Amino acid sequence: MMARVIAPSRTRFIETAFTFIALWGCALSITRYSIPEEMEEGSFVANLATDLGLDVRSLVQRSAKLDVIHSKNYLDINKETGELLIREKIDRENICMTKTTSCFLKMDVILENPIRIFNIELEIMDINDNAPVFRRKTMHLDISEATPPGERFSLTNAVDADVGANSIKTYYLSESKYFNIDIQTGSDGSKYVDLVLNGNLDREEQSVHNLILTAVDGGVPPRSGTASIVINVLDINDNAPLFSQPVFAVNLSENSAAGTLVLTLNATDLDEGTNAQLTYSYTLYTSEKTQELFSLDPNSGEIKVKGVIDYEESQSFEMHIQAQDGGVNPKSGHCKVTVFVTDLNDNYPEVTIKSVKSALTEDVAVGTLIAVVSVSDGDSGDNGKVELTLNQQESLPFLLNKSAEGYFELLVSKPLDREKVSKYDITLRVTDKGSPPLAENETITLEIHDVNDNAPTFPKSFYTIHVVENNQPGALLTSLSAFDPDLNENQYLVYFIMEKEIVNTSMSMLFSINPENGDLYALKTFDFEREREFLFHIEARDSGVPPLSSNVTVHIIILDQNDNKPLIVAPWRERGTVVEEVIPRSTDKGHLITKVIAIDADSEQNARVTYQLLQITDSTLFNLDQYNGEVRTTRMFSYRDPRQQRLVIVAKDNGDPSLSATVTIQISTVENVRSFSETTELPLEYDVFTDLNLYLVIGLGAVSFLLLITILVIIVLKCQKPNPKVIKIPQPNRNSVISRNSMISQRSSTIADSTLISSDAYWYSLFLAETRKGKVVVRQPIIPKGAGYFVSSIPRSIGPSETTDSRASTLEQPRRELP
Repeated sequence: MMARVIAPSRTRFIETAFTFIALWGCALSITRYSIPEEMEEGSFVANLATDLGLDVRSLVQRSAKLDVIHSKNYLDINKETGELLIREKIDRENICMTKTTSCFLKMDVILENPIRIFNIELEIMDINDNAPVFRRKTMHLDISEATPPGERFSLTNAVDADVGANSIKTYYLSESKYFNIDIQTGSDGSKYVDLVLNGNLDREEQSVHNLILTAVDGGVPPRSGTASIVINVLDINDNAPLFSQPVFAVNLSENSAAGTLVLTLNATDLDEGTNAQLTYSYTLYTSEKTQELFSLDPNSGEIKVKGVIDYEESQSFEMHIQAQDGGVNPKSGHCKVTVFVTDLNDNYPEVTIKSVKSALTEDVAVGTLIAVVSVSDGDSGDNGKVELTLNQQESLPFLLNKSAEGYFELLVSKPLDREKVSKYDITLRVTDKGSPPLAENETITLEIHDVNDNAPTFPKSFYTIHVVENNQPGALLTSLSAFDPDLNENQYLVYFIMEKEIVNTSMSMLFSINPENGDLYALKTFDFEREREFLFHIEARDSGVPPLSSNVTVHIIILDQNDNKPLIVAPWRERGTVVEEVIPRSTDKGHLITKVIAIDADSEQNARVTYQLLQITDSTLFNLDQYNGEVRTTRMFSYRDPRQQRLVIVAKDNGDPSLSATVTIQISTVENVRSFSETTELPLEYDVFTDLNLYLVIGLGAVSFLLLITILVIIVLKCQKPNPKVIKIPQPNRNSVISRNSMISQRSSTIADSTLISSDAYWYSLFLAETRKGKVVVRQPIIPKGAGYFVSSIPRSIGPSETTDSRASTLEQPRRELP
């Protein structure tokens, strides 16, 4: 039982071990590259895809990534090309801090699905990018002139961050007849140098020796670093301090500030070291008052002002000073300093604001008093004469007016505008006429308060807004925002529509505007066939006292939708009935049977109507023109053709989606037709005529009247002839026109379409048909008032508009609606 439990565990252990060994074996192979340090970003290192035998496309699919061990990610993999690129400049000295010749950057290339690891070692080769540097740029040595030749002195060596041949190779010393160097090599290869004295030093001949020590590395080209060696030769105290002159005379201005330098004493001592370190001090001949007003630095010999120097109190001061060295047996030197005090313009002019206003409204009048200013100066003569000016006088709307001696008025000189400048810092500058002149400034802050002097302004004076008909009531049309540069209530705007009535309808019934933000809304659903455009004004008014306002013109244009289906007006029929046509069986090929005319109240493409045969008894017998709706015979009737033919014609507009209407035509064929068919004249309705269209209608009516008279005369003449035998036929419907002798001779008919266009873009059609017997039929589609229909084959660019009855044509018949 236990063996059966342990066996699966051993199996899993063996599988895990093999998997680990397989992955470890994948990572055991190490790929090495060598690059010099300081390569530019984006530099090419190697093509990992080629070197590791990988497909470039698998780098992206297997999510290849670069894992740098214990270091920054200086490199990156281009997964598109498989190239290993420099991501950031590599400084070998930052990676390998120790002075080792070999420096490696280890990293792993890891692929997933399945996982695979490649070890990469990148050797960073040293370049000579570091020059030797001395730890101390200047080395000071004190050597007594009694030091014997051959004495050695240790010097600070230089260091070089580079390794190998790029490290320090040798040292050089500038030319000197007293010193040379001895180079030593340490166990780690470092170079050390000692300074060796070659001869006896003589301080009186040369007290200081300046040498240059140069360290040179072995790079190509070599780099070098230098350090200065300053050697001071020590001497004994055998010289006393000496001033350049025994008496010094100095001029000093009164009221000189404390710390003002009066004179710097510089005594000299030919000795060196402590023997030449001098200390300056007053002697007993200098008064205590002088010592209270002037300080003497014991080390530098500087004499500075310590108290208040007043010309009116004392015009000169005398000081006795000694310089003493620091030798074991000190020596000293003496001098006298006389200070003469000169009178200066030491009183600053003063500005006093007597009365001032801190705020003004921007509509104050020119000449308004802002402040009263007085000026004064404690000096006399020219030093006490002062002048008061305004800083930046040219750019300020203010001026100074002298009202009395020492008094000035600050006045408003130009109109103020808070929208341009809301606050002024007025700087008054008073200057005396001393030499040099003294000046003082005084600043007055003046706030400008707002008044309602700016009307609201719209970005544009005219807005055109397009609205598609059948819009949702309450829909946002646009936002009309005006700007007012005033402040507070003078800037708070209220928007409203300026009342205007259109056909007894107020604009506020059609549109609404948010009084706070100017959002314009439509309150009703618009119909393109009834209303095409609206023109009104919107006013923006601020809340100032008195309020200011401006308005903008808004032009609302209603855009058409295909919301009206075509209306078939010819051939006319009762609603839901079938149109019946009677023709002789002897009709020739191409004979016009009937013409379907549909009109659409929409505009442009939505009103373009085409015709199609939806159903037909015999498709070889009739043909329908899809553009003008004419139904013609395609061949002559044969005895096999049925006497009854049924056509269903659909009229479709060009909208999206398309709307349609259908008409059913029942065609009956007879052997002979002799009697006239009854025709029904439909009233011709016009809504509005312009003057031009009225003239056209009158002209057309006159021509039609002459044509009718001519036809009637012909009919009367023909009726005087003996009538042939009449054959009874079924009564046709009122839309059919059949000549009496159609069975004897082929009927010829002419249908003429003439279009009358009014200025309001209404379309009307007159249909005139002439039979051989002279019967004339006038057919006119009845258009409901307010609807804009047009003939399908004629494009229309402008929709209908509301009309009045006062302009009706004399040809207009009583109105009747279509069923």
